[in-house]
Amino acid sequence: MSVREFAAAQYTRAVGAGLDPPEYRRVTDGLASLPDWGPAFADTGHAYLRRAQKAASSVSAGEHLLTAARWFHVATLAPYTQAHRAAVEADQALGRALAALEPGARRVSGEGFTGWLRGPADAAATVVVVPGLNSAKEEFLDLSSALLARGLAVFAMDGPGQGVLAATTVFRPDWEQVVSRVVDALGVPRIGLVGLSLGGFFAARAAAMEARVAAVATVSGPFRLDWEELPPSVRDIMAQRAGGERAARDFAREVDLAALASRIAAPLLVVDGGQDVIPGVTNTEPLARLAPHGAYLSVPHGDHLLGNARSDWLAPLADHFLHTLNGGEA
Repeated sequence: MSVREFAAAQYTRAVGAGLDPPEYRRVTDGLASLPDWGPAFADTGHAYLRRAQKAASSVSAGEHLLTAARWFHVATLAPYTQAHRAAVEADQALGRALAALEPGARRVSGEGFTGWLRGPADAAATVVVVPGLNSAKEEFLDLSSALLARGLAVFAMDGPGQGVLAATTVFRPDWEQVVSRVVDALGVPRIGLVGLSLGGFFAARAAAMEARVAAVATVSGPFRLDWEELPPSVRDIMAQRAGGERAARDFAREVDLAALASRIAAPLLVVDGGQDVIPGVTNTEPLARLAPHGAYLSVPHGDHLLGNARSDWLAPLADHFLHTLNGGEA
């Protein structure tokens, strides 16, 4: 795939993550080849760090730092030898941004997870945001903002093999164990759980096996994976995150919700894009149909992660958690 094709394929995802469209085009138009992607995006992140350093107010500095975190994360989407460094810089920039903009935000870490807890200390409920194959907590800041605006607390996390933990941990299918430790660490009686892309599988599986998940949603999540049909680029990323091709094959075999869907007792919202057709991935309409309290929102023009259709699903998803966890009261 040429750098032009890759940039076009990543456009709605990058914009959905919060990058400015004209700036994205300026950066990608200047790329000669795909190996230039990571360095160019990291350089843009560093430019925002310099702006933060020169900012006249803590608010401006925090905003620049949030933007830097986004650019550092998107730097990791293409093959990049310094991907872990970019992930660390994304993590650090996010932490500095929250220190400037939300002093009450709290870092929470444990075995196999780390992230930021944001929102009111007396929030009626907390929603945990779970990333996917090569995403991270820095990618879904707009989703966190939508949930925070509804008075909910949010824990945006990296799990095993994700984000800042990708270099030191590997994927595992039994995410109910991860979520159980997260709930214990947060010290809350119940949570909402939203997973995006492969994170949708993680969230759905955890909801089926962890009783403290009181509401759940998936966005572009897989119902089942077929390793042999997955595109080579997806298999390569999964092998990197799982600890080798054999481990990735074994992991992919575990991504199957057929036997678990009926065990999801919590209210479930499944969001899919009609234009999201990845070979080897079965979209999650069967999950919504088989779950006792499942609802399905399909956006015909939506792509993977529906970055081109955010107005069609972001507010309904945030409202799903508002009404299921908070009795509909903002």
